[in-house]
Amino acid sequence: MAAPWEIHRARVLPEWIDYNGHMNVAYYVLAFDHAFDVLMAEIGIDKTHREERRGTIFALEGHVSYFQELAEGAPLRFTLQLLGYDAKRIHSYFRMYHGEEDFLAASAEWMSSYVNLDSRKTAPFPPDVAAKLQGIWERHGNLPWPEEAGRGLALPAKRRAMA
Repeated sequence: MAAPWEIHRARVLPEWIDYNGHMNVAYYVLAFDHAFDVLMAEIGIDKTHREERRGTIFALEGHVSYFQELAEGAPLRFTLQLLGYDAKRIHSYFRMYHGEEDFLAASAEWMSSYVNLDSRKTAPFPPDVAAKLQGIWERHGNLPWPEEAGRGLALPAKRRAMA
C-alpha cells in the first residue's frame, strides 16, 4: 500500500454521460464512493462486518473539485491519501486521474464516521479497524497536504453581490 495509495480503477460508463457530452457531476461522486468502498474493505468494514458486528461508515461531509472533463469510456485511476483519523472519524482525500493520459480530473475530500447500525449513532472504531487505519496513517502521515484539501466555497468579497 503505497502513499498515496492507488486504490481503485474504473471506466466512465455510458449512463454517466450527461447532455453536455461529458461525465455528469453526480457520477463523479458515485465513482469516488466506489473507491471509498475499497478503503472500507481494506480496513475490515465489509458485508460480514456490517452484518455480524453491526458497524459501518457514514459520510458526514464532502467536497468534490472538478478539474478536467471526462468522456464516455475513459479509464479512471483513483488514489487515496489519509489526511487523518481519530477514534470515530476518517478524513480522506481521493484523486481521480484519467487512467491513460494521467491528468487529474477531480478530487474528493470526505469526513466520515464509524456508526453502530443498531443505534444509528457514531461509535469508536473496533480495535482491529483502528489498527488498520494506523497502518495506513504511518505511510500517509508525512505526505504533503493536498492544495485543494480543507477549502471552503466563497466568491471573492468584491464579487459576492451582482450589480
